[in-house]
Amino acid sequence: MALTQTLQNGLDRYGIGPKVRELRMRKRMGLVELGAHSGLSAALLSKIERGRMYPTLPTLLRIALVFSVGLDYFFSHEEPVVTVVRRGERLRLPERMGSKEIAYYFESLDFPAEKRKMHSYLGEFESLPMEDVRLHKHDGAELVYVLEGTLGLYVRDGEQTMEAGDAAYLNATVLHGYRRVGREPCRALVVTVP
Repeated sequence: MALTQTLQNGLDRYGIGPKVRELRMRKRMGLVELGAHSGLSAALLSKIERGRMYPTLPTLLRIALVFSVGLDYFFSHEEPVVTVVRRGERLRLPERMGSKEIAYYFESLDFPAEKRKMHSYLGEFESLPMEDVRLHKHDGAELVYVLEGTLGLYVRDGEQTMEAGDAAYLNATVLHGYRRVGREPCRALVVTVP
């Protein structure tokens, strides 16, 4: 069965072939010897190691048993030390999908990073009357740093006006919302910590 590019990319993330090769090299074992221990051909093992073929679970288990590792060895991967998110690769999402009046747009600045301990966004805010600000709340804390323009930060029952360079830290379990004040574009860095 031919795999789609999406499935190939998903499987490549685990680096199963290089992990097999690393185990084999650690034991100073040749492909023929690994084949003799696993009951698999050296040609098949070579294809797996080079990423030309993805093994089935029974095939992978045969290899794992030779090296006394579990299948989880092949499917766990270390979190990268750094994940770079290019400007052109970010997704720009509205505050609410399908809504005609949008108060802000968010771009995730850390989306591909796994096991994030925080979430960071670039927010672009639209101008709304204060009474139309949509309030929301979520677990954790939030930091808002205004990059440009004037931001109205509404918390509980009042609005704080913030200029470029101003920052606010807030308990995100309290109702809060945002809006652009004035005509100038308004952008802010928003970081939430669960």
